[in-house]
Amino acid sequence: MKHTSIFFLYVAQYMKTRLTYRVDMLMEIMSDLLFQAVNLIFILVVFGHTNMLSGWSKDEIIFIYGFFLVPFAIFGAFFNIWDFNERYIVKGEMDRILTRPVHSLFQIILERMELESLFGVLTGIAVMIYAGSRLDLSISWYDPIVFLFMVLGGAFVYAGIFILLASISFWSDSRTSIMPMMYNIGNYGRYPVDIYNKVIRFVLTWILPFAFVGVYPSAYFLGREEWYGYAFLTPVMGAVFFGFAIFMWNIGVTKYRGAGN
Repeated sequence: MKHTSIFFLYVAQYMKTRLTYRVDMLMEIMSDLLFQAVNLIFILVVFGHTNMLSGWSKDEIIFIYGFFLVPFAIFGAFFNIWDFNERYIVKGEMDRILTRPVHSLFQIILERMELESLFGVLTGIAVMIYAGSRLDLSISWYDPIVFLFMVLGGAFVYAGIFILLASISFWSDSRTSIMPMMYNIGNYGRYPVDIYNKVIRFVLTWILPFAFVGVYPSAYFLGREEWYGYAFLTPVMGAVFFGFAIFMWNIGVTKYRGAGN
């Protein structure tokens, strides 16, 4: 209950701050929408030269992209820790975090929230509805529940990977970071793994499981029965990677030496 109360207090304060500068918030939302539109246009350009891509139709890949946007938006809103090394380790703000009687990662998540990223959820659902209508997909009564678990699983996979990367900073305070590169690798999860060779497919499934953010859970809703096993593994992968990331974070905090040491 304490953490829930703190969360909503931070959200309230965040909204007050953002609404003070409405134009800035609107520009960030428009920037995100433009970025998503560019990625969608790229898909359309690719299919301007072919009707199928490794057995996947244009509308199926658009659906996968729409699904990908939903967990990615949740990740972007609550796990915006791309500059953790520079801000909290190099500049020493971790010292301030550790003086408070609340879990360090929870504090950082609250401080780095970008709730406007949640508009990506609406965009993703809109894209899925569009593609689904063209594919004549049917929806069962339990599909919204399955969708919720799949989305949370995908978001936790993303969060787990980036929390693990952030945890490395506790052992190495170098200014270099592989976060930008990992963001780019994460984009591979919004395309069918069939189009990659076996090595990349293995990496995207078991090492850096970004495929569980987009293509695998989408396969369930697209009726791709050959991928159902992977699809239903999505919540499990999310829980495993997120749990392991928290475990490594807790160990890393004990190795933190403080600013200037």
